[in-house]
Amino acid sequence: VQLQASGGGLVHPGGSLRLSCAASGLTFAYYAIGWFRQAPGKEREGVSCIVSSDGSTDYTDSVKGRFNISLDDSKNRVYLQMNSLKPEDTAVYYCATGLTYCGTDYKYWGQGTLVTVSS
Repeated sequence: VQLQASGGGLVHPGGSLRLSCAASGLTFAYYAIGWFRQAPGKEREGVSCIVSSDGSTDYTDSVKGRFNISLDDSKNRVYLQMNSLKPEDTAVYYCATGLTYCGTDYKYWGQGTLVTVSS
């Protein structure tokens, strides 16, 4: 199983990015998929999660109303649309899966994509 996260980059405050997570060797439709981030010198934190079986989603408070997680079953991809980005959103973002519920001990992790929010 491999997860490939992409879509990171440099964006100005207030801008938007869409991260993508593609899976090979696993079908997202049977699992929950989480997005995490780790900023320099900080611990990894959960950002968002989607449960494929019922479409339920969850967000950490700091991104509610700005980020949106979605699943495209046909492409076996999960997206994280990030709007109104702030400098404090700067981090390496990871996708993970392997659980059927939102959690932290996912079995499979992607390699991460860097998001830098700076003027």
